[in-house]
Amino acid sequence: MLDLDPGPYAVYIWPAYGLTVLVFILMIAGSLNRARRWRRKAEAFSKDREA
Repeated sequence: MLDLDPGPYAVYIWPAYGLTVLVFILMIAGSLNRARRWRRKAEAFSKDREA
C-alpha cells in the first residue's frame, strides 16, 4: 500500500512537493502561452503572404 507518512521530515517534504507541483504548473502554463503566441504569429504571417 502507499505510505504517505514522511514522519519527522514532513515539515520539509510536503513544502518541497508543493513547490515542485507549482513549478510544473508554471512551466506548463508558460509553454502553452508561448505555443499560442507562436500560432498567432504563424497565422498572421501566412495571411500576410496570401495577400
